[in-house]
Amino acid sequence: MARDPITPAALAARPMLFASGEQAYVARAVRRTRTTPDGADPAWADEVVAGLGPDERALCALSFAAGAPGLAHVVVGSEHALQRPDRDESVERTYDVTEFPTADEYAVMVATALERIAGGDLHKVVLGRCLDVLSDPPLVPAEIIDRLLTTRPGRYVFSVPLVPGVEGPPGADGTAPEDGPILVGASPELLVRRAGAEISCTPLAGSVPRSEDPDEDLRRAGELQQSAKDLAEHAFVVEAIVHALKDVCVEIEYPATPELLSTDTVWHLATPIHARLADPVDGPSALRLAQLLHPTPAVGGVPTAAANAVIADLEGDLRDWFAGCVGWVDRHGDGEFAITIRAAVMDGPRLRLFAGAGIVAGSDPAAEVRETGAKLATMARVTGLP
Repeated sequence: MARDPITPAALAARPMLFASGEQAYVARAVRRTRTTPDGADPAWADEVVAGLGPDERALCALSFAAGAPGLAHVVVGSEHALQRPDRDESVERTYDVTEFPTADEYAVMVATALERIAGGDLHKVVLGRCLDVLSDPPLVPAEIIDRLLTTRPGRYVFSVPLVPGVEGPPGADGTAPEDGPILVGASPELLVRRAGAEISCTPLAGSVPRSEDPDEDLRRAGELQQSAKDLAEHAFVVEAIVHALKDVCVEIEYPATPELLSTDTVWHLATPIHARLADPVDGPSALRLAQLLHPTPAVGGVPTAAANAVIADLEGDLRDWFAGCVGWVDRHGDGEFAITIRAAVMDGPRLRLFAGAGIVAGSDPAAEVRETGAKLATMARVTGLP
């Protein structure tokens, strides 16, 4: 498999790729697209994997909610070592930015969630807010990929169109869609990776904004590791993932206490989880594992049904593809999926950003406003906003 270096500027204007670290699988052509009205449908996932040829992968995106869409582009391509751009080639733009809900409205949402947690039926819920950015001239997806590789807010860089590709005639490659919404981002959070029988997950939950002052930055990191509120929030996520993995895995291992993981703007608590499939031959594919685990309490809450109801009530239809998952799977069932955070949906001149924060007993509305603001700032920078 080719691993020649490729710079983002050499990519198509609307690239299709999924990068893990410094290696990226870049699609050359779309052979077909498989969509479903319910991204949680296991039969659809099995059909996607069963239909893959020896040189094909499916680049997939799943929405946050059960009963919401899923999409899999069956593509051919190759792996490359991505190189960071040497300089910023962006053009000057004007921007019109709309924040919703506003910081004050979001604080009220958090306070409402805390009241429901105090009622005893809800333990944790993740609430989000958005930025809509209208740019003139419109941003180009490849330009966003350039900046994502410069700022690197997360290990998993992706660019996946949210509309079907154009299928070619029988026996010929098709093409990627030339317009329509496209999902781009750089997630720091691994939902699941399958390599043969080996399974890995790295959930993130509990975070604090970083500081430009080195001493203050280290103080915040240390404080996060000792925060009862953040450790409790993190434990909910780890317990839920381990519980789900027990249905299909053995030899599940993870450290007793979380580690620190940093991005350019945020410190996270992280727990690496490793396991083996109980049935290496007929066990679930990476896509089925993503369905099994998603949504974790890192983006939803505990209990799941109660948290999803609160999210629907307080957020409305903000999420769509945000806080879903994105990744790839091959015909053997191997693959890798990241949580769709530090992400944007681009559609013509409009770009929408989303960020969320976990709310548990003891959460402070003002602190959650700051946390979501720091996360939104990460992606706002890649649009060129100051």
